[in-house]
Amino acid sequence: MTILEGVATIDDILRIESNDVQQRPSSTYEMICSGVDINPEATALSFFLQTKEHLNPETWSYQQLLEHIHQTANFFHSLGATKDTVIAFVLPNLPETHFVIWGGQATGIVAAINPLLEPDAIAELLEAAGASILVTLAPFPGTDLWPKVFEVLPKVACLRDLVLVNIADRVRGPKQVVARLLQKKETFNLHGLGGIQNAVPKGIKVHDFGKSIHKQNKHRLNSKRRFNENDFSSYFCTGGTTGTPKIAMRTHRNEVANAVSVTALYGDDMDSRKNVFCGLPLFHVNGVLVSGLIPFSKGAHVILGTPQGYRGEDVGRRFWEIVEHHQINFFSGVPTLYAGLLQVPIGNHKIDCLEYGLCGAAPMPVEVFRKFQESTGLKILEGYGLTEGTCVSSVNPPSGERRLGSIGLRIAGQQMKTVILDDNGNYERDCNIDEIGVITISGPNVFSGYKVPAQNKGIWIDTGDGQRWFNTGDLGRQDKDGYFWLTGRKKELIIRGGHNIDPASIEEPLHQHPEVQLAAAVGRPDAHAGELPVVYVQLKESSTVTSEELLEFAKSKILERAAWPKQIHIVDQLPLTAIGKIFKLELRHKEIADALTQALARSNVNVLNLSVAEDKTLGTVINVSLAKNDVDEATRILGLFPFHTRFNT
Repeated sequence: MTILEGVATIDDILRIESNDVQQRPSSTYEMICSGVDINPEATALSFFLQTKEHLNPETWSYQQLLEHIHQTANFFHSLGATKDTVIAFVLPNLPETHFVIWGGQATGIVAAINPLLEPDAIAELLEAAGASILVTLAPFPGTDLWPKVFEVLPKVACLRDLVLVNIADRVRGPKQVVARLLQKKETFNLHGLGGIQNAVPKGIKVHDFGKSIHKQNKHRLNSKRRFNENDFSSYFCTGGTTGTPKIAMRTHRNEVANAVSVTALYGDDMDSRKNVFCGLPLFHVNGVLVSGLIPFSKGAHVILGTPQGYRGEDVGRRFWEIVEHHQINFFSGVPTLYAGLLQVPIGNHKIDCLEYGLCGAAPMPVEVFRKFQESTGLKILEGYGLTEGTCVSSVNPPSGERRLGSIGLRIAGQQMKTVILDDNGNYERDCNIDEIGVITISGPNVFSGYKVPAQNKGIWIDTGDGQRWFNTGDLGRQDKDGYFWLTGRKKELIIRGGHNIDPASIEEPLHQHPEVQLAAAVGRPDAHAGELPVVYVQLKESSTVTSEELLEFAKSKILERAAWPKQIHIVDQLPLTAIGKIFKLELRHKEIADALTQALARSNVNVLNLSVAEDKTLGTVINVSLAKNDVDEATRILGLFPFHTRFNT
């Protein structure tokens, strides 16, 4: 794909597509090799274990990065891995995580699993993915990952090899000797003289990652693999914050196409002279693509900041210091990150090196957007993407107009449009300009489907043009200049008396209040209106504003009376997902439980316990334990709400 001076308008995207005569690499491995060829001696990766060590990070040149990828791939190959072998990792952000991702994709299929999940969820995903190799952390004092994974092992019948990354390997100097002793002591305390091998289920062989790859050939792939662009490269879990997780199957073609398209947006702005900070987790597509494959393919320098990324101790507090010292040019984040960084004084730090900050995962509050750009001078490129589209589907153009609140122009090589569907989800027609419909995407970056065949029902839309269109489930519109605007997600809309309310129409005005840091609107079940809007608010430090004052402020700013919140709850901290998105499902469950408990109490039904959960087939389910046999009345009351109910006896 021909690279221009970056993208400014939709015409630039059309021009890129018309000039697209360049042969793309057939794999992520070959794409990284092209980055190595630019300058093998350039620094590819830097890592600091703790924020206080960021001034003197551990580094790997491009030649060393490729050598570690070769050694990792050859180790997996020695275990019998082929292109169809699933290699799962449950790891924090470590250099080894990159070696596993790219060495794993050079051998088989890499499955990324969130280390913050509970053991049962990890087990379910490993089994569903069919993982035969699992890479995770070895026991170490102060870390809780190994106990969770150890609990999982007997539940995953497909596992054959367990590969342990020793975090002591990343401790430098004389402290490393102490760290290794502590690691051995922790292992002994947990498993005695027999060690881990005797403790894990029979049939699972245990390997030390560092020692195992050290023995391998570092110059080439022993497998002599010939890649096909349609080979599966990765499995990523999706849907975990709003329902049952699904495993999205992606190919080398998907990942390469998305990386090439996003790189074309930047033009010459992304090259071997640039520094990219990675603070998002490497089990997430943004961390892997935007802070991994893209810069590695261009010979740029990736700075990996602590195993916990942005959640690492003092990373946020010292972020501007990190930016200045490492001359960071690009970083990615979610709206909550930008809101948090607004609370960190820049002071005397020189941060004019910053060029772009990518923002996705959720719409950014307009006030946060304005204030951040005013205080930092950084260009925020708000975009849109999803795991099923590999990562990025649209973004505001770096060289053109960045329209506040828009998710930007579609990327080159991927088609994107809004359509009208009937009540059964069937295509009726394309939307007109500025008409709201369902956002669909089509192109080489769009995944193959979910691993469980039943989950693929209804995800593809036949628009009659011979292309395969993926139904994102998001609602939006496209303006006359090609910019897309999100207007909500069907499952996040608050429906009050048949009136659809976009949560953003409540959250945005509240973000204008000088004492509000974050706001999240959800629907509270109501037997009469269906749902009523309520808001959870996280205030800035030392704020004294009350819920009542915020309610009055909201009413003065929200023009639509139906969207006036019925309640505002002030909380110390909003719940967040592992990548920093506000975890609205938890807030929604809280409102459901409270509303239903109150409704039962008004009818003198005594409840011992009421909990809310998501079921794979039934959706939202209410579990109820009653103080006495009052099931008939409870059934009548709960029948006024659109949820499945289970009574516990």
